[in-house]
Amino acid sequence: MSDFKKAPAASNLAENSMMLERRQFLLGAAGAATLAAASGLGVRTARAADRTEISFASASFFGKEGLGDLVKAFNESQDRILVKFIELPPPSSSTEVYQGLIQQLARRNGTPDVFSQDVVWIAGFAAAGWALPLDEYFPKEKRADYFPGTVAACTYGGKLTALPWFVDSGMFYYRKDILEKHGAKVPETWDDMATIAAAAQKAGDIKFGYLWQGKQAEVLICDAVEVIASNGGSILAADGKSSTIGEKAAVEAIQFLHDTISKTKISPQNVLSWDEEPSRQPFTAGDAMFMRNWSYVYPIAQDPKASHVVDKVAVAPLPHFAGGKSAACLGGYQLGVNANSKKREAAIEFLTWMSSPETQTRLALNFGLAPSRPAIFQDAKLKAEQPFMASLQNVFTGATPRPITPQYAKVTLALQSSISKALVSGNVEAELKAAAEQINKIVA
Repeated sequence: MSDFKKAPAASNLAENSMMLERRQFLLGAAGAATLAAASGLGVRTARAADRTEISFASASFFGKEGLGDLVKAFNESQDRILVKFIELPPPSSSTEVYQGLIQQLARRNGTPDVFSQDVVWIAGFAAAGWALPLDEYFPKEKRADYFPGTVAACTYGGKLTALPWFVDSGMFYYRKDILEKHGAKVPETWDDMATIAAAAQKAGDIKFGYLWQGKQAEVLICDAVEVIASNGGSILAADGKSSTIGEKAAVEAIQFLHDTISKTKISPQNVLSWDEEPSRQPFTAGDAMFMRNWSYVYPIAQDPKASHVVDKVAVAPLPHFAGGKSAACLGGYQLGVNANSKKREAAIEFLTWMSSPETQTRLALNFGLAPSRPAIFQDAKLKAEQPFMASLQNVFTGATPRPITPQYAKVTLALQSSISKALVSGNVEAELKAAAEQINKIVA
């Protein structure tokens, strides 16, 4: 389920122009201008009936416009390809989106030719043989235009099976005013965060030091991925064939989360039943100093009708353990081509246009969906119109995918149960070692 949200269901299950080296496509305004010039010279442009027709299936995303408007813009930019939009439910109904996609892809009849997919579905679609490998169209030097974590999430079995589109990730919210009062800088390590949070609680400046999401749900895995990776650990080995959740780095990380409740007491016991919104509400009510959450929270925090902390909140990369580095769980939707498409050339052209710098900038400005190309964050118009989004490049640079495996649906349920038991009981090492044994049977 997606972690990029315009509404807080994202965790339920966040560029430089690409030109195809093997095929010279005329895209966007340049193609339209060429066609217009040809028309002016009396050259007959193609009728709709002469176009190559392909289909694009996606969850519904809305902002100042909808995805249908985006598809229309592509259709009007050239006269060789006509894309028909298959509109699926919004990402808040991700189960329905997923079911709608697999029902169509499993028919292996080539429909839809292009599709968008939650980042955690990529490995499963690739393993099923539904997603076309894209390496020959987008070689490694082209992939360098995207955030590395997003490219990693789009890769399965050593092959690129999806193209980055837009992203979200976990991030660290903090109260600027309280931090300033205590003469502290934004904490970079978890230990520093806990020390500052405890001091602010003791001084009576806030009720809660640190809020996060410990509910037995997908968001718990997102929190776990971040804290484990920030200690140099992981949930699966690099080949995806065995679990590393029971190793020292992971155990220490989950122990830290447990200790925020039982030892340092900077987090309330209630976090164990909280997902995004229950943890967001005390923060925007002014009761907490630090919080881990998604990008959707920021506009709420700046809304006087919904927040008591307007202009008092800022965002930074999540802390890390000593010797580690910040990690943020990757979310968002990425693009794929149906392996059974009979119109691959047209599908690749549309895919390229959808992931282009121009289209990703439009998605950022009109939909509020963050680009997967770092260069776009320097765009002057983006900085002017979406200053918060423009400030997130450093956060997204640390984006880390959840376990990449076609068995993800089974793996996440096993992890949710085991990590939840570890946090409740305090028997962290035993529970995580048991989880590793269970996951090894799933992914072997």
